[in-house]
Amino acid sequence: MSLKLGEFQLDIVSDGTFRLDGGAMFGVVPRVLWERVMPPDEKHRVRLGLNTLLIRTPYDTILVDTGIGAKWSARHIEMYGIAHETTVPQSLAALGLSPEDITLVINTHLHFDHAGGNTYRAEDGSLRPTFPKARYVVQRAEYDHAQHPHERDRASYLRDDWEPVAAAGQFDFVDGEAEVSPGVWVVPVRGHNDFTQCARISSGGRTAFYWADILPTTAHLPFAWVMGYDLYPVELLENKKRLIPQAAEEGWLNIFEHDQNCP
Repeated sequence: MSLKLGEFQLDIVSDGTFRLDGGAMFGVVPRVLWERVMPPDEKHRVRLGLNTLLIRTPYDTILVDTGIGAKWSARHIEMYGIAHETTVPQSLAALGLSPEDITLVINTHLHFDHAGGNTYRAEDGSLRPTFPKARYVVQRAEYDHAQHPHERDRASYLRDDWEPVAAAGQFDFVDGEAEVSPGVWVVPVRGHNDFTQCARISSGGRTAFYWADILPTTAHLPFAWVMGYDLYPVELLENKKRLIPQAAEEGWLNIFEHDQNCP
């Protein structure tokens, strides 16, 4: 997908697909309902997109989230059904860009399927930031939590995804809602976890909204359809009831990070 938003150029940059347990993706929603819209495989997993967002403005070349990355062992590739039909660097190359062209990375949060592409393993085995000229924007409290996650979400955080970025001094921490580049805001929305931030992009009187794991797919548009992974499902439901009508009323362009068919 590629489109103009005022004076900004937006492109979906794919990192391929992966699979997660369908019951975990839909929480208390009965399987007989969710399997109609997202059929599971023989291991009860559903296929999900890894849709990052490229924003080209007169001021910055921005990437919202970085995908799952390519640092995985064969065992984990099989476990998560990771299929790199393309990668973020390959998708950028198809648009005439390289990782060195990215000046700003927005991490909605630091779970492995959103921040895995922050870093890569070089030929000498060292881990390095994928985007050497970018500042990486994340909520300060999300970074602090990632250092000491609790039992409920510990498996979602992998230090290899952010420690090289921190060591290189490339993190730019924010506290709450902030305009991180002219026309581009990060907007914290509690529910999936404490400190996920969505991205709101506005130019030429139009608005686009990158929902991250607040609305991971179009199948999660019904207010009560929230994930088993969500730490605060009732609060997430209330935020969906607030934001989805606003998106409809104001005609937002909605971007769904994990919808393989309708990013």
